[in-house]
Amino acid sequence: MKTLLRNRKALVGLVIIAFIVLVAIAAPLLTQYDPAARTGRPHQAPSLDHILGTTRIGQDVFARLIYGARTSLAVGFGAGLLITLVGTALGIISGYRGGKTDEIISFFTNMVLVVPNLPLLLVLAAFIGQASPLVIALILGATSWAWGARVTRAETLSVKQKDFVKSAEMMGEPQWRIMTFEIFPNVISIVGINFIGSVIFAIITEATLEFLGLGDPRAISWGTMLYNAQKASALSVGAWWDILTPCFALAFLGIGMSLLNFAVDEIANPRLRTGNHLKRWSLLVRTGEGRL
Repeated sequence: MKTLLRNRKALVGLVIIAFIVLVAIAAPLLTQYDPAARTGRPHQAPSLDHILGTTRIGQDVFARLIYGARTSLAVGFGAGLLITLVGTALGIISGYRGGKTDEIISFFTNMVLVVPNLPLLLVLAAFIGQASPLVIALILGATSWAWGARVTRAETLSVKQKDFVKSAEMMGEPQWRIMTFEIFPNVISIVGINFIGSVIFAIITEATLEFLGLGDPRAISWGTMLYNAQKASALSVGAWWDILTPCFALAFLGIGMSLLNFAVDEIANPRLRTGNHLKRWSLLVRTGEGRL
């Protein structure tokens, strides 16, 4: 954790994510308006009463933004956790057990990988109808685990050749214990990267599905905000605040998650840690020692 906090990218990313999470938790304290109720005139411009304006039917955009953060974060972290759990478990089992077990899991992994993910999600969501955020999270979890399983399997194949794993096998430890306490801690960096990437993917995909009208329009999330703004032709009538607010929120959260993802990748892969080398080279150039 100390190594993570020393990384500037990780620190900035954590601050951004923590800020959004705290705003979502404190939503009832930050606004007096009901996000689903009409509280002003249609498409009222930002003012002291409505700091981010109102929607086509007079709902407060700021209230919908901070309450919608709860839904978007819940879908993102819920689906990301499900994707990571399934991918990690299958990847470790496949890589360590080998044989028929590896063949069966690899077959289903390859089958999921070759199917285009977004078209599959569109078909499933359209088949279900107006999918709730919970249903969208379950669909994402059930269809997006294959990449994590493949990467975790590859890392497990390397780790299981280590001496400490061979020693545990010679001591007669059960396979479930070896996979849990010997292999899993050594692939935790891959698991962390997989989780962060899955959260980003889930939040953006959920917003995409709802923007296309495949989500529940009664749910309050950043995706439904985009859908309702597009349906009301917000940009055409000059109500830029109605559609740009959720766009900037998604971009802000995406930047935070991406910075954290880059930081975890740098910590897990020492070859990517260029910061100190660049500082040293700059110092040498300034002092004249780096000249040819």
